[in-house]
Amino acid sequence: MKVLQQVASAEIAAIANQHGCEPVVPFVPYKWPLALDLLKRQLEILFGSDHAFEQLTPYFDVAATCCIHLFGQTGYFTVDPENIEAILSTKFEDYGLGSRRLAFMPLLGEGIFTQDGPAWKRSRELIRHQFARVQRQNLHVFAPHVIDLVSGIAEAAIDGQVDIKPLIFEYTLNTTTMLLFGEPHSSMAKEERDAVRENFDYAARGCGIRIRLSELGWLYNPTKFRKSCKAVRDWATFFAAKAIKYKDDHGEKAAAEKYAFIIELWKEMQDFELVRDQLLHVLVAGRDSTASLLCWTIFHLVRNRDVLERLQTEIASVPRDGDITREQIARLPFLRCCLNETLRLYPTLPMNIRFTNKATILPRGGGPNGTSPVLLPKGSGIVWSIYHLHRVESIYGPDSRIYRPQRWESGELMRKARPGAGYVDFNGGPRLCLGKDFALTEASYAIIRIIQAYPNLRIAPGIPDEPVGAERQKYTIGLAPMDGVHVVLA
Repeated sequence: MKVLQQVASAEIAAIANQHGCEPVVPFVPYKWPLALDLLKRQLEILFGSDHAFEQLTPYFDVAATCCIHLFGQTGYFTVDPENIEAILSTKFEDYGLGSRRLAFMPLLGEGIFTQDGPAWKRSRELIRHQFARVQRQNLHVFAPHVIDLVSGIAEAAIDGQVDIKPLIFEYTLNTTTMLLFGEPHSSMAKEERDAVRENFDYAARGCGIRIRLSELGWLYNPTKFRKSCKAVRDWATFFAAKAIKYKDDHGEKAAAEKYAFIIELWKEMQDFELVRDQLLHVLVAGRDSTASLLCWTIFHLVRNRDVLERLQTEIASVPRDGDITREQIARLPFLRCCLNETLRLYPTLPMNIRFTNKATILPRGGGPNGTSPVLLPKGSGIVWSIYHLHRVESIYGPDSRIYRPQRWESGELMRKARPGAGYVDFNGGPRLCLGKDFALTEASYAIIRIIQAYPNLRIAPGIPDEPVGAERQKYTIGLAPMDGVHVVLA
């Protein structure tokens, strides 16, 4: 064994010399033995802070790439676009999910967010075919749910004021369940809907805690979390079983028209539990990420009157009657700028972690000036923060902490940042979100109709207009405003 270790060390040293690698010099300072003070601080932020990502800023301000020493082990933090691109794209095969699988398995089971290697490739290909089919459809599927959302905003208002956050989450849950299950969440009785939503929220929040605990995620496993996960899985099981029974009773062709997503998965997998799990993976992404995007966009529109008025002018070109088309949305470039800016400040995956499955090279971070390549041994953990990357002034300018959609207009910023490197909206590389087009279209459709229906939309009185970063944030699987999105309709 000792001889094998010596041979492996010699091979690693040879690779490092060949590529001119140098060690990472900056590190997160600590005071206690084994850096236990860092662990203590992490737990305080995780369980006691409504500004978790902001309070992690000192760790990512140490250097673009730095070390963290904990329990005698060395891990890495980075916000360097070159390194992030390597992890997501150019060196994709050198990294695995590690603790993320542990975090999500109780809720999601087997699927694209918990798998690596051949199993992941198979799951992704199955889901890709389904979204390719969805993208060929027109947008009438959104219309009834947007109508319910717009009317629901007025119905929920008290003296013209309303928190639209819960209505938005209901909207995205309805559109996603319609896509996946063939019928919307709203088809259930209200008591059942409320129970599902509460279990969904609690389970997602638990997964968020587990992923931030990394390899210690198993420590968070309270009874309520387990029950919530089971309730959500039972709910998905009900719909999947309903579709399969319909196939048995009415034939595959009829079932494919009513329950297309489920039947296509069944044809390929022939495994009921795997079909259910795949549905849950898409459901979680489709509900939380899109709802968060919508919430934050409206949150900032009502705080930036000039942006809202400009968007209103642009949206005036869209007819109020009939279905909105993809072509009409494509002719609204400032709307896309607003969505880009929201995703910059509140990315769908604010922070992530991977573990090397072999010795691999990071492009930068080594040596005294941090520009040399770095050799990461097998088993190394590296955390990258898109939340902090998207606030780097060298890319986004001195006003990087201000919501300013105009920065995207010329296209120069996108070229400078580069998707999948300095700008990561829906992840990147081979794991680029398959539902990106669906999410952007779903959000665009809703924003258009909300702004058309409520032209005097503004921030509710008494609600603080805090600078970016001061707002309380809630992270489950998406990053949403903790205190809601309180607006006045007229």
